[in-house]
Order: sequence, then structure tokens, then C-alpha cells
Amino acid sequence: MRDKTIAILESRLGQELAELVGKHGGRPFHAPALAEIPDVDHAYIATLIRELEARPAMAAIFQTGVGTRALFRATDALGLTEKLLALLAKTVVVVRGPKPTAALRSRNVRIDVSADEPYTTAEVLAALAEMPLTGARVVVQRYGGPNPELDQALKARGAEVVEVPLYRWSLPENTQPLIELMDALDRSEIDAVTVTNAAQVYNLFALAKQLGRADTLKANLNKVLVASIGPVASDALKKFNVTVGLEPRPPKLGPLVAALDETLSR
Repeated sequence: MRDKTIAILESRLGQELAELVGKHGGRPFHAPALAEIPDVDHAYIATLIRELEARPAMAAIFQTGVGTRALFRATDALGLTEKLLALLAKTVVVVRGPKPTAALRSRNVRIDVSADEPYTTAEVLAALAEMPLTGARVVVQRYGGPNPELDQALKARGAEVVEVPLYRWSLPENTQPLIELMDALDRSEIDAVTVTNAAQVYNLFALAKQLGRADTLKANLNKVLVASIGPVASDALKKFNVTVGLEPRPPKLGPLVAALDETLSR
């Protein structure tokens, strides 16, 4: 990717991704498309812990590292972490990928079920396929937006789903970098765009729609290489009729940049 300009929509790990692009000789164009807004209701979590003590959950599904850490920060503040750990010790602990795995292991939580790559809802449900859920309570650590596919599939199997919201996704307060990205795409100054979260796609197109630029954005994205971190992000791009140029395995930043470098070198 030497001397190529690579747009980066990632927020939290945007600097890390920009450094990886730079190490491969690329020019990073950082335009964060996602903000993680804390959405922790301490009273709800305290009530949930009490309810789970009275009626334990069969399983607890942890979908993200940031959400898992936020849950423990909340129970730390409430003085309820020991109770949470005791509850998890009696619960089937399910993880969606390496990030919640690392967050749980930092608290010495036993992990019973791990979803396979590429760590989507489909792999979570496959990992739970043999578990009897009729009448069971299942706690779901919610990520930045709802996951109706997971909730509906669990309910269809007879489970009672208890969601724990801890943060929500939003457009960044400063959208000027995204507007400048659209301008750069108009001038054909971008060689590739990296997408590391489906919400980035929805936010980018929501902003473009507000500005009357959605059709132009779609056309411009289809003129460059669009690199998606995994199937969920790819599905979001396809909903806007944007062609996905590559999708790495495993779905991590390092393999994403390596695949991007290889593809652009060709």
C-alpha cells in the first residue's frame, strides 16, 4: 500500500490502525465514524444482581470486551463484583470472541463456551445449539446497538432473555473528518476504505443522507477498495450496495492491514 491513501473509520483503535497502515507505507486518513457513549444504569445492574441471586441464569453471553469491562466497573462501584463473580461461577459463560474473553480472564472468570471465527451471532448460536434453553434465563451483555437476531433466536428456543445495556453507539460529535472524507472521495484522493464495525457504515450513510450525498458516497465507495473486518460489517456495506473488496481471516486489525497491503500491491 506504499504511497496509497487509506481511510480509517475506526474510532477507539483508530490510532493503532493508522500506525499499522503507516508501517506498510500507506498514508492513513483518519475519519472516525463511531462514538461509544456510556449507557450504564447502576440501579438496573444492582437490581439485576439481586434478581439473579433469587433466580439464577442458565447462561450469560458476553459479546464485547468494552461492554464486559464496563459491567465490572459498574459492579466495582456498587461493591457487587464478588456477587457477580459468584453468580458467573454457577452460570454457563459464553463469549463471542477474543475481546470479551480477555476481559473475563482478567477477572478470573471461567469460560465455558467460545464462538468460532469469525465471531458473529451465527457462531454464538451454533455454539449454543446443544444447550436446552426452554424456560431458561439467559443474560446477554448488549453491545452498542440491539442484536435482534440473537434475542429472537434465543426466545424462539424458549429462553427468557435479560439484556444488560452498558454503552451505545452514536455518530461522533465532530463529523467534520467524515465530511472531509466524502470530499476526498469526490476528488478521487482515497485508494481504500477500512470498515471495522457495521455501525460505522450506518453512521456514515446517515450523515451522507443528511447532506444529500448518499448516492454519491455509494458510487465513490464502489470506485475504491473497501476492506471489511468481517461478515457483519460486510453485510452492512452490502445493504447500501457497496462492493466489499476484501475480508480477512481471522477478523482482526493485523490480518486486515496485511490483506489490504497484499491486495493493493497487486
